[in-house]
Amino acid sequence: MDYSAMIPVGLRNEAIFVVEEQYTAAHIGSGSLRVLATPSMIGMMERVSHALIAQQLPEGYSSVGTLVNVQHLAPTPMNARVRILSQVMEVDGRKVTLHVEAWDDQEKVGEGQHQRVIIEVQRFLQRVTEKQRQIES
Repeated sequence: MDYSAMIPVGLRNEAIFVVEEQYTAAHIGSGSLRVLATPSMIGMMERVSHALIAQQLPEGYSSVGTLVNVQHLAPTPMNARVRILSQVMEVDGRKVTLHVEAWDDQEKVGEGQHQRVIIEVQRFLQRVTEKQRQIES
């Protein structure tokens, strides 16, 4: 399957999130302050990137994150809005490389690179089931 024809370079997606308690460093344990946690920002970036690719794939296919290289540049307080941008930079076989950014209402708060690999869902779940069987035996 030619994924580069389905997922053109330059394709973009964005979404807005509000920094609620569940996204703070104090809540998830990655820090002690009630500000946007780095893992939460990365999760938002992955969510937006996954949605971007999912819209382009046929039924039975999805993508999984395989690499995150992101800098968290500035703090974002509780109740602030965060705009996440994801843009396709390269498609190499099943591997999709995206540029991701996070902005609050005042400044860029994060940026970096994210890679996802396109999977055939049934095949992927078969591998998961086999691992589960090994764990249980």
